[in-house]
Amino acid sequence: MNNLQFNAMTICVMIAATGCGSSRQADVDPKAGSAIFESFTYKGYDDFYAQNPLPDSSSFYNPILPGWYSDPTICTNGEGDYFIATSTFTYVPGVPVFHSRDLVNWKQVGHVLTRESQLKNFRHQHVSGGIFAPDLKYNPANKTYYMITTNVGAGNFFVKSQDPIAGEWSDPVYLPEVQGIDPSFFFDEDGRAYIVNNDDAPDGNAEYQGHRTVRIVEFDTATDKCVGERKIIVNKGWRPADKPIWCEGPHIYKVGGMYYLMTAEGGTAMDHSEVIYRGKSAMGPYEPWQGNPILTQRDLDSNRENAVTCAGHADLVQTPEGEWWAVFLACRPVDGEYENLGRETFMLPVNWTEDGWPVITRKGEAVPMIVSRPGAVRGDLVTFGNFEWTDDFSSPALRHDWLALRGDASEHYSLSEPAGHLTLRCSEIPTTEKDIAAFLGRRVQHHKYECSTHMVFCPTDSCQHAGLVVMKDETHQYQLARVLAPEGHAVALRKIDENGSTDIAKAPIKEGNAGIDLKVTSDGRSYEFLYSVDRGDTWTKLKGGVDARHTSTAAAGGFTGTTVGPYASARRI
Repeated sequence: MNNLQFNAMTICVMIAATGCGSSRQADVDPKAGSAIFESFTYKGYDDFYAQNPLPDSSSFYNPILPGWYSDPTICTNGEGDYFIATSTFTYVPGVPVFHSRDLVNWKQVGHVLTRESQLKNFRHQHVSGGIFAPDLKYNPANKTYYMITTNVGAGNFFVKSQDPIAGEWSDPVYLPEVQGIDPSFFFDEDGRAYIVNNDDAPDGNAEYQGHRTVRIVEFDTATDKCVGERKIIVNKGWRPADKPIWCEGPHIYKVGGMYYLMTAEGGTAMDHSEVIYRGKSAMGPYEPWQGNPILTQRDLDSNRENAVTCAGHADLVQTPEGEWWAVFLACRPVDGEYENLGRETFMLPVNWTEDGWPVITRKGEAVPMIVSRPGAVRGDLVTFGNFEWTDDFSSPALRHDWLALRGDASEHYSLSEPAGHLTLRCSEIPTTEKDIAAFLGRRVQHHKYECSTHMVFCPTDSCQHAGLVVMKDETHQYQLARVLAPEGHAVALRKIDENGSTDIAKAPIKEGNAGIDLKVTSDGRSYEFLYSVDRGDTWTKLKGGVDARHTSTAAAGGFTGTTVGPYASARRI
């Protein structure tokens, strides 16, 4: 899998070159220009989970997928299997897939986009470029799962598989005639298929910022091609006179002989919402429900305790028992303002009005963080709540939680040299460039968390540095690094912003310590960065009270949350 050919210098040569001796704590010899990570641990400590234990075995916490599992989509094969997929933007592998048999216990079974042939034009895109708003559907007519999405650097495409758990997904089929974003499949009972998506205003003549349309086109599953003309079925939104913005993320469902069209409106921030229409034909016309929106939190105080905001971009699924459930994205801000978690996946039951309209939340109703699904039994290994996650890198392949940017980064890392460790080669591509750096991150999933790693690394010049990076995007990062400063070996904390890199704290390390432990803790508002030279028996605080807002969406913009993980670089920014 990896094509690294590591330098075979011995530790003796390293001593001669750097003055950095072999540490008694180090189990391995550092290779020149490489950082070796023995393990990585992440622990979540959110107050809500600690103070509000689940009341019974059928209860679960919202969000069901904490951290930036954005733009969720859900489907079922009608035989008791449920699948959720979410956006990944330029992180690789792309589009995680989770499986459940009861809607409560979810397990990640893989990713949809795992090969370079499926990831067109990812290099040089912003972190928040890449893959937007996947849609996952099962077509019972040919027993095939379809994932259709937007690659903002290449266009709309779909892939398919007959086994999302054990099988691979096909190479992409691009659909140049489907312009815009957020495509979604609808497979009708008569075997006909359709693609519905968000597009520009009619003839490109937007009457105001955010004026968009929803369009539909028929799709032939035998030829994998669109047929006929695309038709506008929503112009502006459910109440055009109010000039609604960003009608997007559309899905079509057939219930009781009627076709329901659901879309998001208001953008993905505080005004986000979900609205519903229905009609007698998949091609329309569609009439909106006058009780819209069917989901929002915009009419609630964002400063309330345990606030959930930005709710929208939903998808619906029906169980064999006839229940309806919705997954949707929402945020959990700190002080009603910012967070490092991004847009997370929540789940709620759907209620139907007497006249046949689905409702997720009514006006003024807060999204609850504890929900029950009677009949389900929560297992020990769930995706939500406080948990501890450790990787000792003993697996021959990276675990599903790890992500790289814009490519699989296999040119930069090894899990076999030495075995049972992650080795990152110091790359000339820094984490600030829109390229594939020597960096692996996992999602931050709690406001309060800590993560730590044991690293063996001896920089050979002042440009090399390696350690942990808290990553939001190219210009919003913190690096906790082992460095070679003019005065000698040191551990440094560097803030990355639009102006480059600034050392905001530094401490010397005695020569002879090749091994070092690094730790990042967060309380949601600030970070603390620590290090240890005695295998974690004692920790030294390098700097506390570091502003966590810097790595938030409120400060950086974009669509992802924050990741944290090991990196290695051969360039000082």
